Amino acid sequence: MSAAEEGPSDTQQDVSIYDFQLPRELIAQHPLPVRSDARLMLVERSSGQISHHHVRDLPELLMAGDSLVVNDSRVIAARLVGYRAATGGRWEGLYLRSEAGGLGELLSQTRGKLQPGERITLRDLQGREQEQLEFVARLEHGHVAMRPLGDRSWPEVLESCGRVPLPPYIRDGCMVDQDRQRYQTVYARRDGSVAAPTAGLHLTEELIERLRKAGQRLLPVTLHVGLGTFRPISADRLDEHKMHSEWGELTPAVANRLAQTRQQGGRIIAVGTTSLRVLESAASQPDWLQSGWSGDTDLFIQPGYRFHAIDGLLTNFHLPRSSLLVLVAALAGRELILQAYREAVEQQYRFYSYGDCMLIL
Repeated sequence: MSAAEEGPSDTQQDVSIYDFQLPRELIAQHPLPVRSDARLMLVERSSGQISHHHVRDLPELLMAGDSLVVNDSRVIAARLVGYRAATGGRWEGLYLRSEAGGLGELLSQTRGKLQPGERITLRDLQGREQEQLEFVARLEHGHVAMRPLGDRSWPEVLESCGRVPLPPYIRDGCMVDQDRQRYQTVYARRDGSVAAPTAGLHLTEELIERLRKAGQRLLPVTLHVGLGTFRPISADRLDEHKMHSEWGELTPAVANRLAQTRQQGGRIIAVGTTSLRVLESAASQPDWLQSGWSGDTDLFIQPGYRFHAIDGLLTNFHLPRSSLLVLVAALAGRELILQAYREAVEQQYRFYSYGDCMLIL
């Protein structure tokens, strides 16, 4: 039986032990003017030492030959606002995905129940009426099926009416113009996420160039971040939590470069938990460093898991009782991580998506 199959001990199954108190004023509401000015806490697993730096120090904190694996998924403008054409009642939705035939899957919020055939009129960022959607059916997990009217495609609807889907802990999810650029990594290429892979928000073009000059390289993978990534675990025990599924890809070309990194003595550093999940999902295949990997993953990494693909992780500070906090506890140990989080609160680090970050080596 593998370490991943063994899972955490019974005492580690209690979700309440992955909780901590966070003053509300430490939840970052706006990004820093310069991405790489964010603070960086270095947590060294072998010694248990914790030290304090900035993201701009990364080239000095890493070694020549290390590879940083980044998630190149791009956040789509998935939040939609409008009203029910029949009643005038307010409606909000979050676009999740669509099929080739034009049927889309969304989260929907309004008073009362939508009826099949009912129409929603969408408003753009200036409040102008732009597009219409037709409600088709209710789906599992509270999701709904809708289709755009007037031969419009979903990309066209999102382009004209979509808003950046900020998490609710940032200004109650209300977007400002700055978010269009800042809630996106500088290397985002492939549309598909409804939440940002936030560890990468700290990297700038200038810092990436400094990393390359220091002998460290960036290698892209893709994981389209879904709605469940940042949600707290609602179950009381880890073994009762159902992990969301997300699509990811590690191309054979990038896999081969990771193989070279290992052969040359370099380390594989995941930038963000989403990149880590792609790599660890790929590593479940025996020939992953030759053939790469793609597909859906619902991998839930928890204490007891043995890491196969990565040597370190750059990650933001996460929500209490979240699968992401459980993941970093699996990597560095729960006691060390909670000690680091206590120190982050004492030192007034900025938390969550627009906040500071941690480098675990």
